[in-house]
Amino acid sequence: MPEPLEPVPQGVVYYEFIRMPDSSGFGSYTESGIVIPCTYEGQPCNFTSQMYLDDESPIAGGREIWGFPKKYAQPKLEIVTDTLTGTLHYAGQLVAMGTMAYKHEPHVHDIDQTYEALQKTQVNLKLIPGVDGKPEIAQLVAYNLTEVTVKGSWTGPARLHLIPHVNAPIADLPVKRVLGGHHFIADLTLPYGRILYDYLKEQEEDLAESDNVQKGPVKSEMPNQPS
Repeated sequence: MPEPLEPVPQGVVYYEFIRMPDSSGFGSYTESGIVIPCTYEGQPCNFTSQMYLDDESPIAGGREIWGFPKKYAQPKLEIVTDTLTGTLHYAGQLVAMGTMAYKHEPHVHDIDQTYEALQKTQVNLKLIPGVDGKPEIAQLVAYNLTEVTVKGSWTGPARLHLIPHVNAPIADLPVKRVLGGHHFIADLTLPYGRILYDYLKEQEEDLAESDNVQKGPVKSEMPNQPS
């Protein structure tokens, strides 16, 4: 993850399959990707590392407005008999498969945990080059979901299989142990974001400070004149 974000000591990473059947302006689509819990100046947040979608509109909007690292692929989330099953195909090849026992353990007693998880600050690295190929925008962008209504939440045993692929490198962050799965159904709103950190602005300020240090203070004296 990019500085100044810092990983949490637990070393937990989320792999997500998300079905969006009724998204205003974007329609129906599915997405899949990696989210890494971290902190920014001591405050907890989640960093979106990779994301793959099957719909061009949310890919373009997500990248250009919020800085989501979205790429076109073929994610799928479905119920297969007694199993909630997520798959991700990229360029015709399977690169991820996640399975979870369907509605195994209701989360009704801890529903507030689901609300808290959905309202946690999310962070993206927004990189957009200019016409000269140099970075035009380089920012950490944050947002918080609003109007969250949780309609159902379940936990249960899960498995995750990642397959190496050069253009969908989700397996570069290998699975060491699967702690479990979390399945929820919710309504929510994605609002516009805010800039947490501007790399180009920080770079300009650092260069200006360095220039001042090199030049040092300027002292002006008038020469003595004969009387």
